[in-house]
Amino acid sequence: MLAGKSVISEILRRIKDESIQFIDFRFTDTLGKFHHTTYKSSFISENELINGLMFDGSSIAGWKQINCSDMIIKPDCSTAFIDPFTSQATMVLICDVIDPKTQEGYNRDPRTIAKKAQQYLYTNKIGDKAYFGPELEFFIFDDVRFINTPHESGMVLDSEEASCNSNKKYESGNSGHRAGVKGAYFPVPPIDLFHDIRSEMVLAIESIGLKASVHHHEVAESQCEIGFEYAELVASSDNVQKFKYTIKNVAVSYGKSATFMPKPIFGDNGSGMHTHQSIWLKDNNLFFDKNGKYVELSEICLYYIGGIIKHAKAINAFSNPSTNSYKRLVPGYEAPVQLAYSACNRSAAIRIPYVYNSKAKRIEVRFPDPTANPYLTFAAMLMAGLDGIKNKIHPGQANDNDLYNLSIEEVKKIPTVCGSLREALESLNKDREFLKAGEVFNDDMLDAYIALKMKEVEQLERRPHPIEFEMYYAG
Repeated sequence: MLAGKSVISEILRRIKDESIQFIDFRFTDTLGKFHHTTYKSSFISENELINGLMFDGSSIAGWKQINCSDMIIKPDCSTAFIDPFTSQATMVLICDVIDPKTQEGYNRDPRTIAKKAQQYLYTNKIGDKAYFGPELEFFIFDDVRFINTPHESGMVLDSEEASCNSNKKYESGNSGHRAGVKGAYFPVPPIDLFHDIRSEMVLAIESIGLKASVHHHEVAESQCEIGFEYAELVASSDNVQKFKYTIKNVAVSYGKSATFMPKPIFGDNGSGMHTHQSIWLKDNNLFFDKNGKYVELSEICLYYIGGIIKHAKAINAFSNPSTNSYKRLVPGYEAPVQLAYSACNRSAAIRIPYVYNSKAKRIEVRFPDPTANPYLTFAAMLMAGLDGIKNKIHPGQANDNDLYNLSIEEVKKIPTVCGSLREALESLNKDREFLKAGEVFNDDMLDAYIALKMKEVEQLERRPHPIEFEMYYAG
């Protein structure tokens, strides 16, 4: 990889040689939303690429007050890619957010926090690489409509794949090929109506630098998954943002709508963001030990798992950051609720995948969902795992039972993830010290995050819900 001014020179060369018309500067806010501002390429020189560009931080939820709102977006030129969806040639650069007063990364900027977490791993000499491999599931709908006013509330989702459309009249006729609720895992066309769209999505994400591995239909009607290669923490977080942007735009190009909402459909499976993780030192996978007593896991790996389990409820505030997240985290829909670890057991919150060689040894944390801000979520999981390693927090014995079919007494013995966003935010408020190690997170950021997300909780808690009318209106 080119370094420093060499990268900038390469960007300026590409702008000229590839006739790039616009430079799109992107950054991620606290909620995980991608923001951008677009400059004419003729305006961009070495100075802007080195020093960054000013913007109004007070317009971003949970950031600056209007009386001290100036912020800087500073591009990471190693992230450059050509946007496949713009009509004019546009180069995208992912940015860090800089506080102009300190000329350092803004303490509420998610990408800055992710970089600090990565640095904390290095400075503690535990490892020199932390790899993260997220698997994002998503839904594709033909039509989405919703309304929330004081006198009207509701939503309608439509998809030709939905079993509720088995009697619907279409201009070209109703094929009748449908998998049914919780029955759509791996079907071939014509049941799988999204094969070609997913193939298009794969080519699109590869065009912007992600290495795709597989795509398939998921368990729920209208649900899909596309796999792409793991990367180090910050790069993997960048990839998640690029992936979500691409999936949504390809869907729109087909006249569809893609969503990463974890539980849009009641009664069918929700969407997760299972996250594979491992730590390396000098090209050695620290999670592997050929003499390990349980599936060749090292003591370091077990301690890492112990840290994740101990701090899972606080992690939930980042990994499952929506009120909708907890409609997925319920028994019966392949969502991991019990905080246990196990080999090849998808009912456990932490799974140890079967692998053929030591380099592939890893853990898969299964409770996150794709509404998560990847920078904050991966950083929080890494900090929890490192806390487990530093303090030798052992997770106890693995649980290879089907955790969905335990007795009530057995279930009570196993800790669980949070049951609501309110519980997750309260857990984060109580259990935050592990995140503040090395000043990766700080109280200012955590307090602002909790306050921002608690507003979402209160919005839902205060509004009448359509199901309440069904249950109580005639009472």
